[in-house]
Amino acid sequence: MDAQDTGRWPIRWDLLVRYRYIETISLWEGRLTSRHLCDTFGIGRQQASKDLNRYLKEIGPGNLFYDSSLKGYRPTAEFRPRVTAGLADEYLHLMARNNELSNVFESLALNVANIKVLQLPVRDVRPEVLRPIVQAARDRQRLEVDYVSLHNPDREGRIIVPHTLVFSGLRWHVRAWCEKNQDYRDFVLSRFRDIPEPLGDSPHSIEQDHEWNARVELRIVPDPRLSPEQRAVVAADYGMQDGVLIIPLRARLVPYALKLLHIEPGEPQSDPMAQQIVVENRDDLAPWLFS
Repeated sequence: MDAQDTGRWPIRWDLLVRYRYIETISLWEGRLTSRHLCDTFGIGRQQASKDLNRYLKEIGPGNLFYDSSLKGYRPTAEFRPRVTAGLADEYLHLMARNNELSNVFESLALNVANIKVLQLPVRDVRPEVLRPIVQAARDRQRLEVDYVSLHNPDREGRIIVPHTLVFSGLRWHVRAWCEKNQDYRDFVLSRFRDIPEPLGDSPHSIEQDHEWNARVELRIVPDPRLSPEQRAVVAADYGMQDGVLIIPLRARLVPYALKLLHIEPGEPQSDPMAQQIVVENRDDLAPWLFS
């Protein structure tokens, strides 16, 4: 039973988080003890042992064995992820979160000495601004907002109907119907001013946002100007299959995906070593590359 099958298990959320922690730490650090659970989740040794025993018997039987010399559990050669995807990113992001918490709460004794994560500037969003946006997205409500942009740095009143919060990898924005432009637009959360005011129901919804609902494939390949040996290195870096990385995503998110990949939407840079990867199906994505 794989991670995507966990919905059929009657597991509380807090237990699932601990089982995912058990799997992640044991797989990527090679050793797990009840102390890991006690220190991370603030639970007693008895509860930690209970969690470990249930994982061993019901969730991931055959995944771990007790190594008396290490005084902890180690992954077996037959380890198969059950509540995680078994990806290194899961461990690295877990360590990144621990690192962030350690910076905020200096008294936490989290073992992140060998992990360093570049901290990007925080684009602050006040709770009283975000709450009504989230509520309006859930209930299909119109919101009167004050918004600033580079084109209109002075406050501008607008009425929007939000439907989805999106993290682009660099900042949060909300996808919403804009009554002024009579179109669906992206609004950066940190650019809202004052508190949005609910105005009642709207006929506009996510179903009518065609750019959002359209699905595309982003096909990434090594820059063909590189040598075959260099292309092989790049392909391995990105986990490409048969020399191509296929990323399915919503059409409206194409520009954000390119930014994360450091790919310019225009023509490739003159030096193939600078970008190293290019969009293979650029013509197919043209309607969204410059939006």
